[in-house]
Parts: sequence; structure tokens; C-alpha cells
Amino acid sequence: MLFSSVAVQQGFSNHAIISSAKGAVEGLTRALAAEMAPKVRVNAVAPSISHSAMAMPMLGKEAMAQALAKSHPLGRVGNADDSAALASFLLSDDASWITGQIIGVDGGRHAVA
Repeated sequence: MLFSSVAVQQGFSNHAIISSAKGAVEGLTRALAAEMAPKVRVNAVAPSISHSAMAMPMLGKEAMAQALAKSHPLGRVGNADDSAALASFLLSDDASWITGQIIGVDGGRHAVA
């Protein structure tokens, strides 16, 4: 299980480093899925901004937090539990037919205008 970012699919300013690093993670996910199948499944979760210590400088400012929430079709910023729930599913036997996938947990940000 690997973690990427919605920033790979979107052109966010000030995200060149994270977008390129997480883009490499997405390539690694697909390559490892091919190399390790059928014994090992490899997938990645690609969240958008979520409440965390790293996001606190932005989310700690009410106006910025509201603007970021509005930039997501579901109208909120994520929580760690959102990504953890997908990771838990992907690691379970219920996901036994899923490999090589990059799955967004991003409130629709990368797919819905």
C-alpha cells in the first residue's frame, strides 16, 4: 500500500516537488503491481488535503480552510479516517481483485468540476 496525492492529477501552484515525487509513487505502484502479481497486490491511495499537523498552517486559518473546503465538490476537507478506510479496504480480502490502482480520496476534487 502506497500513498500519492491529488496534486499529481491537478496543476496546483507551489506543488511541483510533491507532484513529481508522488507521480513517481504512482509509477512505482503500477510497476510493482505488474512485477509482484499474482502473489502481492499493490495499490495507492491519493488523498486531497486532510486535517493533519502538516496541513495546520493552512487549515488553521479560517478563511483558507473554508476556501479549501469549497474547492472540493463534497464541500469539506478530508480527515485521516477517510484515507484510512480506503487503505483498510484495499488491504482486506474484499479487495482481492484490485491491483495497480491509484484511488483518490479527495472529495471529488480531481474528477468533478
